[in-house]
Amino acid sequence: MSGRDHLSKGEIAKDAIQAGAEAAASTVGEVATILTRAVGDVAAAVGGFATEVFEIRDSSRRALAEHALEKSDEQTPATEAPQAPAAEEIDPA
Repeated sequence: MSGRDHLSKGEIAKDAIQAGAEAAASTVGEVATILTRAVGDVAAAVGGFATEVFEIRDSSRRALAEHALEKSDEQTPATEAPQAPAAEEIDPA
């Protein structure tokens, strides 16, 4: 032999399969990390949207309640104290 190691065909095939498996495992890990991050980003975006919807709903309810109060003030004589809207007038949902 001339100083170089002589590898059998079986050893070469085993090394090639091992390298391919390691590359595949690494790629699967990278894709899993990407997907995990993407799922987290989507969840954060949907959560932010839900928060906005709840804030819009609450603002709308407050505006409707104020409108009802202003309307009752216009119909109440000046000598009476303004009446709060009845429970039936405010949608709790």
